[in-house]
Amino acid sequence: MDHVKVVDTVNFSAIFPACRAVVHHGGAGTTAVGLRAGVPTLILSTDLNQTLWGAQIKRLKVGTTRRFSATSEQSLVADLQAILVSDCVDRARQLASRMSKPTESVTRAADLVEEFVRGGGVGSSAQNKPG
Repeated sequence: MDHVKVVDTVNFSAIFPACRAVVHHGGAGTTAVGLRAGVPTLILSTDLNQTLWGAQIKRLKVGTTRRFSATSEQSLVADLQAILVSDCVDRARQLASRMSKPTESVTRAADLVEEFVRGGGVGSSAQNKPG
């Protein structure tokens, strides 16, 4: 497998968009970066949290998942072949185009916390009020 490189540390947001697919553990942050990259995802989970994110990737049809402990060379190849089909690639790109940028997400989350603290409750901003 001369075209595969295993590394210890990498800037996911810089590397993932250059990949045809991403394979990772399924942590919340890594999964979000993978979704924003617009490429299919294979999650090889080791705990419940990662398994839940893997289930969402599968539900969205932008990749698949399996337990890391159940992964073999054959299953890895089969999973990659399954997620590199054009339907999965197209869905991953479409989903990425609808996602907010990380800075927008952080800003919106801070706005919601501030609204809540001011006593307005979640989602009480003027843009969410009728009329």
